[in-house]
Amino acid sequence: MTVLVAYASKHGSTEGIARAIADRLRELGRDVELRSVLDPAEVGRTEAVVLGSAVYAGSWMKEAVTFAERHAEALSQVPVWLFSSGPLGEDVTDEEEQPRQLAALRESLRPRDHRIFFGALDRDKLGFGERMIVKAVKAPDGDFRDWDRIHAWADEIAAELGSVG
Repeated sequence: MTVLVAYASKHGSTEGIARAIADRLRELGRDVELRSVLDPAEVGRTEAVVLGSAVYAGSWMKEAVTFAERHAEALSQVPVWLFSSGPLGEDVTDEEEQPRQLAALRESLRPRDHRIFFGALDRDKLGFGERMIVKAVKAPDGDFRDWDRIHAWADEIAAELGSVG
């Protein structure tokens, strides 16, 4: 059976995290399908699902929420792990749980885990409006993804799958 790693990514940072998770699971002997949530996927024919989204203004991307809602029944039948990508820098100071949809996702999907990974910001990939927003909030430029932490989480998922019947 296959592990589906599905993601919603606007500028490629979250896709990079999903790709790293998929690559690591493959290294550990799993058959993996990496897909955007916009691509059709056979969720019901998977052994497990890792679903991630970029977080903007405290929310998952609409496409990721729609994917989770559309496939909720199938996702509730397999082990699911969720990840969010978005905080920039090296410390999260926001006390509010993110993404805002996490409580509803936990209730409908019963994920085994949810992780938040720092993202990346390349102003050259942004449109005018986005550049104005990141300037206003003083978002730091750079790639803050912690690849060791991402790989370690993929290792945890593989270990759990080893014990899933």
